[in-house]
Amino acid sequence: MTDAFRQHAWRILEQLKVPIMTLDMMGYLTSWNQGAEQLFGYTPQEAIGQHVLFLYADEAGDGETQLAEILPEQGDAVMEVWRRKKSGENFKAVLTISLLRDDEQQPLGLVAQLSEVTQTLAPLDRQRLHASIIEDSDQGILITDIHERIVSVNAAFTSITGYLPHEAVGQTTDLLRSGVHDADFRGRVLAAMQGSGPWQGEIVGKRKSGELFPQSVSISVVRNEAGLVTHAFSIFSDISVLRETEARMQRLTNFDSLTGLPNRAHFHQLVDQGLAAARRNEGCGAILTIDLRRFDTVNETFGHEIGDELLRQVAKRFRQTLRDEDVLARTAADEFVVALLSVQKREHSGIVAQKLLATLKPGFVIESIVLHVGASIGISVFPEDGMDTITLLQFADVAVKRLKAEGESGYLLYSPEMNQRAKERWQLEGELRQALAAEQLLLHFQPKVSLRNGRIVGAEALIRWMHPEKGMISPAFFIPMAEETGLILDIGDWVLEETCRQIRRWKLAGTDMPVVSVNISARQFDQLLPVRIGAALDRHGLPAACLQLEITESLLVRGTDGVVQIMNDLVAMGLVLSMDDFGTGYSSLAYLKRFPITALKIDRSFVVGIPGDDNDCAIARAIVTMAQQLRQEIVAEGVETKAQMHFLRALGCDQMQGFLFSPAVAADELARMVREDVRLNLD
Repeated sequence: MTDAFRQHAWRILEQLKVPIMTLDMMGYLTSWNQGAEQLFGYTPQEAIGQHVLFLYADEAGDGETQLAEILPEQGDAVMEVWRRKKSGENFKAVLTISLLRDDEQQPLGLVAQLSEVTQTLAPLDRQRLHASIIEDSDQGILITDIHERIVSVNAAFTSITGYLPHEAVGQTTDLLRSGVHDADFRGRVLAAMQGSGPWQGEIVGKRKSGELFPQSVSISVVRNEAGLVTHAFSIFSDISVLRETEARMQRLTNFDSLTGLPNRAHFHQLVDQGLAAARRNEGCGAILTIDLRRFDTVNETFGHEIGDELLRQVAKRFRQTLRDEDVLARTAADEFVVALLSVQKREHSGIVAQKLLATLKPGFVIESIVLHVGASIGISVFPEDGMDTITLLQFADVAVKRLKAEGESGYLLYSPEMNQRAKERWQLEGELRQALAAEQLLLHFQPKVSLRNGRIVGAEALIRWMHPEKGMISPAFFIPMAEETGLILDIGDWVLEETCRQIRRWKLAGTDMPVVSVNISARQFDQLLPVRIGAALDRHGLPAACLQLEITESLLVRGTDGVVQIMNDLVAMGLVLSMDDFGTGYSSLAYLKRFPITALKIDRSFVVGIPGDDNDCAIARAIVTMAQQLRQEIVAEGVETKAQMHFLRALGCDQMQGFLFSPAVAADELARMVREDVRLNLD
């Protein structure tokens, strides 16, 4: 250690993370560094101005009450002392104390440095401890003279930079220059080394190997008795690991861990910047919200690992399709968004959407499995549809939801009318939730009549919503919304309960009502459905045979074995099952024989063209023929004319329902029709 280094060691110690404090000659603390704060637990605001006695431990001897810190008259003193932390813990420390003097050698105050020890040190060891604090610091230290030549370095300097002391001493600090900083920056650093004032900051340095690395640096100077700068010293730390950690945190904060794409928060930042530039340049842009179709089915069928790999491959195809300046992000499980920050006109966004859809057409091969997915894309355009990222995303979401509600893939450009409909839909959803609690829902019943004798042989329970302001609202309007939002579960339970309650009322009134049908949503069709229905029947004291359950063909595309088992459980209870809207679903002919179905209902879409439309006639004839072979009853929906009725009766159709006989009516009206044996005129 050089003389210059030893002469000004205490100045350097002020910059290190070792406990250092200064006192005036009366024993009051005048400064308090970070090391002291870490050791004692007191902040500078709590310590400065206090008398040093408040740090003394209960174990301190009588001699210490004479204020050991202000005893030295000259030179340094090293002693063992007991001190107390803010927590109340007492500890033993080695105290090194030095007297500060002014230019006339008059005492100004004291500098005290503490090192907590766990055992008693010999005097020589204590002096070595003091001498080695700088050498053993994990922070690199280098001292330069007024010509910027390095005169001393410590061991940490070598471990950080790779330069041995003899390779560095005598060289200028250019030895460590990286060349990445401009002249202004270097000028500020040189000014600090020449005494303009302390400087702290971050610098990119260069190791002996040539590797560049970030470092946190503190630069100060040493002055002689005349106030002239004699040396400068730099204390620095390698912060490469810190910066790498920050970069990892940045990636976790801003990017999707699965695909590596920006997440929603980072997408907002990037698009906000891009839109600001577009506004300045009076440019156009677009936001595309991409909702993958059938992704949930892939996850449920093949597992999340296959689903994750599918998302990675989709992201890769999308990224390869887009320009470098376009922003692609993943914002939800199966949702991506694209920002086109520069398009010539509105229609160009549609061209990009077509390209993105085209990338999905070839199958994705994952672990020998070929997967096919489609997408719905909603588009909003800047500046026509909005001027900021939030608004554009909102409107693109409105467009994609509109497309999904129609059950279609493809793309759709936003229009203000969509937003109005979306707002009305949100409002209606809230009102529907209230309607369940406010008893605004009611049931009507549409009779089913025999095509053999014209008598009422059943009825279908149909929900109605009597809105307090809008009047009667058709289920065709609110049931799809209920399916989408999950409200159908509560509505389905209400319909089942209310139907059972009404059947009980009819029985108590002496009306011998035929079997009543209740529609069951695919969402309701789970393993607990038999339990729920059984509980409702028990509550009202009804036999299972009084109910018929109407299910849709959409159930056929779900796990067939599970659906068949639930159906078998329902039939075992004594319930009758009917297939509603037959002919509009999927794979019905292939699976129908596996289901314990008692009746098929010909969908009204095939009845409306009878007998004039040859195709509708052919379909109706095929359904009736097949049902007869399977020994199932055939019910035709939506029969409105005698010509339709005669044609269906001639085919062998068993029952019909529709306006030709009666629309859906209130419970009391149906009871009257049954009591009076009102019949359909079959002539």
